[in-house]
Amino acid sequence: MTNRPNGTLYVGTAVDLARRAWEHREGVAEGFTRRYGLKRLVYAEWHDHILAAKQREMNIKHWPRAWKVRLIHRDNPDWDDLYDRLA
Repeated sequence: MTNRPNGTLYVGTAVDLARRAWEHREGVAEGFTRRYGLKRLVYAEWHDHILAAKQREMNIKHWPRAWKVRLIHRDNPDWDDLYDRLA
């Protein structure tokens, strides 16, 4: 999640990505995303097992910002909001 292209980044894990992205967009979720107005979903990965997803989240959270930006640019160079594509 981000607030704008090349803006603040948030990395998280969700079982129901559409619901969780909606919560962030509507400001329902307390915490970091609401505080910084992060409403744009710009990158997502799907995993078969929640433990694999959590491990990937932990790995990405420890990456330098430049690596995260490169990952987004690879799949979404215009930083388009992917929320409408989730359904």
